Amino acid sequence: MDTTKVALGALLLVASTAALFALSPTDSILPMLVGGVASLTMAAGALLVGTSGEGRPV
Repeated sequence: MDTTKVALGALLLVASTAALFALSPTDSILPMLVGGVASLTMAAGALLVGTSGEGRPV
């Protein structure tokens, strides 16, 4: 298992989740932009963690 990929993926997942929970719905465009970036970052983190092991990624 590649610990660098797992650590980076976990960091991305935690940071993105914190960003999504920190935002409250307002009439500003900023929460929508940050939420979109956080969602993409969560997907990247999950991809890194999922492909860190040997064999086929699940």
